[in-house]
Amino acid sequence: MREFDYRTLAEMKWSSEILSYVAKIHEYKGRQERDLAQRPAMLARLVEIARIQSTESSNRIEGIVTTSARLAKLVADKTTPRNRDEGEILGYRNVLALIHEHHEDIPLSPNIILQLHRDMLSYTHLSYGGHFKNTPNEIDMTLRDGRRVMLFRPLEPYETPDAVERICASFREAHALELVDDLLLIPCFILDFLCIHPFNDGNGRMSRLLTLLLLYQSGYMVGRYISVEKAIADTKESYYEALRVSNQGWHEGGNHPEPFVRYMLSVLLKCYRDLDARVEIAASNEGKLKCYRDIDGRVEVAAPKRGKVTAYEEVRAYVAQKIGWFTKKDVLVSCPNLGSSSVEAALKRLTEEQNIQRKGKGKATRYKFSGGVGQHVQSQRGNL
Repeated sequence: MREFDYRTLAEMKWSSEILSYVAKIHEYKGRQERDLAQRPAMLARLVEIARIQSTESSNRIEGIVTTSARLAKLVADKTTPRNRDEGEILGYRNVLALIHEHHEDIPLSPNIILQLHRDMLSYTHLSYGGHFKNTPNEIDMTLRDGRRVMLFRPLEPYETPDAVERICASFREAHALELVDDLLLIPCFILDFLCIHPFNDGNGRMSRLLTLLLLYQSGYMVGRYISVEKAIADTKESYYEALRVSNQGWHEGGNHPEPFVRYMLSVLLKCYRDLDARVEIAASNEGKLKCYRDIDGRVEVAAPKRGKVTAYEEVRAYVAQKIGWFTKKDVLVSCPNLGSSSVEAALKRLTEEQNIQRKGKGKATRYKFSGGVGQHVQSQRGNL
């Protein structure tokens, strides 16, 4: 029988890359706790965006989709599900909201995991919501050509309840003893959860919800503001490859979790960096620090101005540091305190001033910073 003892992670030798990830995440976490506390309005908008992206992305990984308009209404609780996919999306949204708002009061246990699974599937006709699997299952992935291939065969149904009980108990013990950094402990627990694959359906989505729950309980709140699920969906093939490599020899206890841990830490660090970039834009705009590049390429810094930054100035700051083509939606995500009409007006003015190039029409419209002489470029922390 597979044994679970997360205390042994303290004796494991981790690569310098993983240790570097841990150190950098700790650094971002400490700095952003201070920075974010000063911007409550920005935080509210970031939370709204992250919830939509998380709900959409985590379900999209499993092939559960709806239109953007319907998704926004479902997340905002302004409509009811029309089909099974929308029912599963709404269930995920509800559990995600529960974790966002009450993570401190949700202990890790098999009963809690069953309740979360039940709630996630509560808007579907499926009868197995809130119950461990009663038939054998497997971990598979969908290739680009549509074919599905098996990655791993999990535990049998009769082994599942006891295994879930043991990974929860071992996690609680290791966490309480503080023998190993939570950034290493959490991915190892999630890896074992996925290898057990305790449900007939919904294992991937549950693993991502549990990831957020455990991160929040350990003080890593970036998932509230930047969607961790989207970062995973955007690198889905790397996610499955890390899972495939890390579960080799799992049944005998001979696997090494490092590839999966490395992948999850890289995702988390990317989310922290994305959040840091958005805070940086907001901080620069609040001080109205402006930089201009002259004909010779020299960067000159103008003194900060007093008064509230305008939407045009904030969008211009975003545009100047953006590489490649971007959309209006990208601007809205990166400038969360601005409304749609304000962003649209700013992009129109920037286009007329030839600060940016525009191509396409309607929803296909794209923009790119022109990089012309005398154009505004955003200063970066510590670079000027």
